[in-house]
Amino acid sequence: MAVNCFECRNFYVTWEPRHPRGCKAYGFKMRELPSAVVLRSSGIECMKFEPKKGSGGR
Repeated sequence: MAVNCFECRNFYVTWEPRHPRGCKAYGFKMRELPSAVVLRSSGIECMKFEPKKGSGGR
């Protein structure tokens, strides 16, 4: 199952139009979902996924 950044406590939305999504765990901001960038660059799913409190998560 693919990682859903919107259910991760490390995901956040920025105010930067060019970099609207960020990941606190990896420390980067980008246009795409952080989990997609991690998968594309490493070939494995995000290992820093932490479900939000109260979220069903994975």
